[in-house]
Amino acid sequence: MSDRYLEFAHSSYGKTVASVLGLPTPPRLKRASEAWAEQPMDQRYVLVGGDSGSELAAPILGALSRMGAGLRIVPEHSGLGPIKAAASTLHLKLAGNPAPESGEPRSHALVFDASGLRSPEQMREVYDFFQPLVRGLPGNGRVLILSRAPGAADGVAAKTMSSALRGFIRSLAKEIGKNGSTANLLEVSTGGQEWLDAPMRFFLSEHSAYVTGQTLEVGQGPGKGEGVTVALPGSLNGKTALVTGAARGIGAAIAEVLAREGVQIVGMDHPSQEGALGETMARIGGVGLALDVTAADAAQRIAAEVGPRFGGLDVVVHNAGVTRDKMLRNMSPQFWDMVLNINLGAILRINEGLLTEGLNDGARIVCISSIGGIGGNAGQTNYASTKAGVIGYVDAMAPTLSDRGGAINAVAPGFIETQMTAAMPLAPREVGRRINSLSQGGMPQDIAEAVAFLASPAAGGVNGRTLRVCGQNWFGA
Repeated sequence: MSDRYLEFAHSSYGKTVASVLGLPTPPRLKRASEAWAEQPMDQRYVLVGGDSGSELAAPILGALSRMGAGLRIVPEHSGLGPIKAAASTLHLKLAGNPAPESGEPRSHALVFDASGLRSPEQMREVYDFFQPLVRGLPGNGRVLILSRAPGAADGVAAKTMSSALRGFIRSLAKEIGKNGSTANLLEVSTGGQEWLDAPMRFFLSEHSAYVTGQTLEVGQGPGKGEGVTVALPGSLNGKTALVTGAARGIGAAIAEVLAREGVQIVGMDHPSQEGALGETMARIGGVGLALDVTAADAAQRIAAEVGPRFGGLDVVVHNAGVTRDKMLRNMSPQFWDMVLNINLGAILRINEGLLTEGLNDGARIVCISSIGGIGGNAGQTNYASTKAGVIGYVDAMAPTLSDRGGAINAVAPGFIETQMTAAMPLAPREVGRRINSLSQGGMPQDIAEAVAFLASPAAGGVNGRTLRVCGQNWFGA
């Protein structure tokens, strides 16, 4: 469903009305239209800074260079020494930041290495870098800070400053969202510096248009410290993925984006949706599997379908889910059991079966959670229980998948423009759209792009995490 207010606010008459009445003007977000094989930063400039003790300059500059970015610096900045030293070692050219009146293109992104912060006083270095620059950030620009994860920081002060950056990035994201810009934080754990390419590429490109104000930890990926990073372009070519709830909406979008990246799709949905599932699979060259996720033998039937035909699954996306909303005092046992069974129980049973047969080594699993599981909603005790359970489940299962060379993560959508939200009454629907830093609902593609990122072996350093795709919805943490 289209956002009519957004379209009105960008019309000539609507701009005038919005200005006179002081109404918000949601920005137009630029979303990805090409495959991962593109160079997302080609012909774009990134202004790089850091604190005086920065430790990640080399992997940051290397990742930016590999994605085609032009590198700029601010003269006499506190972190200039480590950045120049890393650029010299990597044989990379650094350009100065041009004056606004020079006519040269503005920097698309601001990237800051905060891995060396050790005291509250050092936070002044973060202020000194960003304060004069954020006002010049173009529409749909990007801010990305990289720090040491609190668990990998050495000492109380370093852990404290790592946490301080979370508050900084959440607040900055709310300040810059009015023009469609985003701000996010990558926390680098032990060994994570070898796996920064894919996360940086995701957060600095249009693939993350509806992701802002978020923190994502990157750790050691598969390979036992060998430091061999899979290149993101083409990393999903030839993979086979199961997507549940694939007939329409978010599930169909996930199937389409994964197919765009070269994945063979096995789309699964309830037998009552077989017609819509067939249409979706025909569009993308996928294979339909009409099967209820709650069937006792679902895992065995999936394995029987994909094993002989495709040699097993490399990606599993658990998207199927339902809502049966009622205040707890009015909720029937049937509504409770249905939601718990479909949204959570089926995931556990199917994964348990596929880990025995049907799931290839190195496979990556992505589960769809919800901000409802983080912030809770009245009338959704059943639904919120399942979505919070998904978050706990991916955290608990991460070591098991890691032992097999793979990973399991979750995506937590906010308000997304689907048939379900289109059926909401007007007032709640408009409130749901506007209560985030980007002042609009997300699109199914936004969830699909995050799933494609987490499904890629190039995201090997991300395991057991939940990524919110919600425009920084004001509910929850």
